[in-house]
Amino acid sequence: MWAPMAGLSPRLTLAAFPGAARLCLWRAGAARWKGVPARNRRGLSDFRPKLAPREGFKVLPPGVSKSRLESKRYILSPDLAETMVPFLLRNDGCDLILEINPGPGILTSALLQRGARVIALESDKTFIPHLESLGKKLGGKLHVLHCDFFKLDPRSFGVIKPVVNSKLLFQKFGIETLPWSKGIPLKVVGIFPTKNEKKMIWKVLHDIYSCTSIYRYGRVELNFFFNELESQRMMANPLNPNLYYALSVLWQVAYDVKLLHTVTASVLDTFLVLQYLFSEALEQQTQQNLCLIQLTPHKDLFSQHLTSVNYDVFFHMTKQCFLKRHGKLIDHITSLSPIDAMDILKKIRQDKTIKIIDMYPSDFKCLFETIECSKDHTCKWLYDDFMEDVIV
Repeated sequence: MWAPMAGLSPRLTLAAFPGAARLCLWRAGAARWKGVPARNRRGLSDFRPKLAPREGFKVLPPGVSKSRLESKRYILSPDLAETMVPFLLRNDGCDLILEINPGPGILTSALLQRGARVIALESDKTFIPHLESLGKKLGGKLHVLHCDFFKLDPRSFGVIKPVVNSKLLFQKFGIETLPWSKGIPLKVVGIFPTKNEKKMIWKVLHDIYSCTSIYRYGRVELNFFFNELESQRMMANPLNPNLYYALSVLWQVAYDVKLLHTVTASVLDTFLVLQYLFSEALEQQTQQNLCLIQLTPHKDLFSQHLTSVNYDVFFHMTKQCFLKRHGKLIDHITSLSPIDAMDILKKIRQDKTIKIIDMYPSDFKCLFETIECSKDHTCKWLYDDFMEDVIV
């Protein structure tokens, strides 16, 4: 049974089924194979939407390459949208929401009906007319822009489309800058992409620590769905040693990380697809849980000794420490700094037997600031000229 949505073309018609999953997958096919180069695409809009069986499809039509197909997720359940609204519209004085890839606008409608002001950044042109129509019907508090948020203010060079500069974006919609110690200027909500996930994560972290891109305007709050494993790593500490990595430290030093909601993606048995599915890729995605994580920047992230200028040294220190996670801190200090290791341990109140894996994120920040504030040494750090820079 098909339930058409006004304003959307036939190929984007939603499927209406009783007991439909809370979070559905819309796909343009299977995930891109790793290692296969992208090629010029031909339009695939001629394919009509099909109801996929549970097994999916293993065979593509002639002329369609697996490497040309990507997957996207959209929030399609009104129940999930209603669950998310209270998390986003708290009594904190901020009702401005930057929604990333809203698609058919299910969450958008719920937010607008509760009085929020929404700026929708949609990377798929197909949804733009429907979203604009939705804004007119619901009081005009919705602004729609064709833009890929995850390519906002790219760090790499080259032509990236659709791209928008955050400065122009904030000026266009009259978003005011708030001092870092004040409130939250706006909240971002969306689903974190699985494509180039690690690069996107590093870009977000570089942006906040350097106070660039959206963080030039204050402590912007992020509310993203991440896969469950990445969510666990973000919140891990010495109590979860198998999941505790340098990224765990960098996330938690920068943000107050909260798990708001978990969606059981394995219940996605009936859904609409735009192209053809591969059962292996489909099973891997639907077996994972998705976790809604709230990332609120700490007011005290920056100090006299950890700044937007020297944060890259903090990144380097943390990554170097986790290269030997089970090594002793005193040995790492010796390889990182010419300052007396025992003196540093005394100042941070740590025993010489403590291991890297036993240190909490706040301990790494304390270690960095202690070395940085040393007045007895002109040279405070020992490291190679080459520093890993995983950004886009």
